[in-house]
Amino acid sequence: MRKMSSIISCIITALLLSQCSTVKSVSQEKNDGWISMFNGKDINDWTTKIHHYEVGDNYGDTFRVEDSIIKVRYDKYEGEFNERYGHLYYNTPYSYYHLVIEYRFVGELHPGAPSYTIKNSGVMFHSQDPRTMPKEQDWPISVEMQFLAGLEEGKSRPTGNMCSPGTDVVYEGKIDPRHCINSTSKTYFGEQWVRAEAIVLGDSIVTHIVNGDEVLQYTKPQIGGGVANRYDPAIKIDGKLLKEGFIALQAEGQPIDFRKVELKNLKGCMDPKASNYRKYYIKSDPEDCKYN
Repeated sequence: MRKMSSIISCIITALLLSQCSTVKSVSQEKNDGWISMFNGKDINDWTTKIHHYEVGDNYGDTFRVEDSIIKVRYDKYEGEFNERYGHLYYNTPYSYYHLVIEYRFVGELHPGAPSYTIKNSGVMFHSQDPRTMPKEQDWPISVEMQFLAGLEEGKSRPTGNMCSPGTDVVYEGKIDPRHCINSTSKTYFGEQWVRAEAIVLGDSIVTHIVNGDEVLQYTKPQIGGGVANRYDPAIKIDGKLLKEGFIALQAEGQPIDFRKVELKNLKGCMDPKASNYRKYYIKSDPEDCKYN
């Protein structure tokens, strides 16, 4: 992996050390900044967009909450999969942040789903607003941290990879033409829980971490490339750097559980005189400052 600059290296190291072993709950936000994006009860703070359906239509109860877990299921689907790729968007966009997700694959691939989607899901970030997606747009213009599980003993299938529907990234010093770039993670089998983290610093640098190990890093996420189809041409401005966007959990035919979705916002008021100053911010947002 390409060596990080000393400044970025220090930032990433500080962020990892500050989180310790367990991310805190929303009730402790004032102390360390972590917020629970999923409240364990419902998905009222989220919006669905499923291919072939209008935004907000959670067809077949694809995304549901049971046992304090966000579950992706297909038992209420009629017929075969028919490319009904789905995404569940958190309603607040972010630009600089540290994201933590715990997931596990369960069950069997839905009939008719493409073979490549077996034990395959992910989280999209720097995504376009789902309200800008036409009914027949299949994938959001976004960057994906792809989640995979092993299929065959002795065969590597890393997780925490990068995929790029409608986007490009700079990897090892140049724009990489591949749709997906593999991470260096281990292969995880079965229904075990896996902890995935992404440290996203606007349009500068993105770091993927799996079970505590840094596994991939790239820079300059931007609009470009292919894969996304039937989008509004006004949205796809190739070469435009992605400074911020929405975060979305993916559903593409494989049942999966998400039990933790938490985030530390790294952009805010950096004036110590302000009442909402936080020492962990690394990106200044003067307009956010509040003074009593």
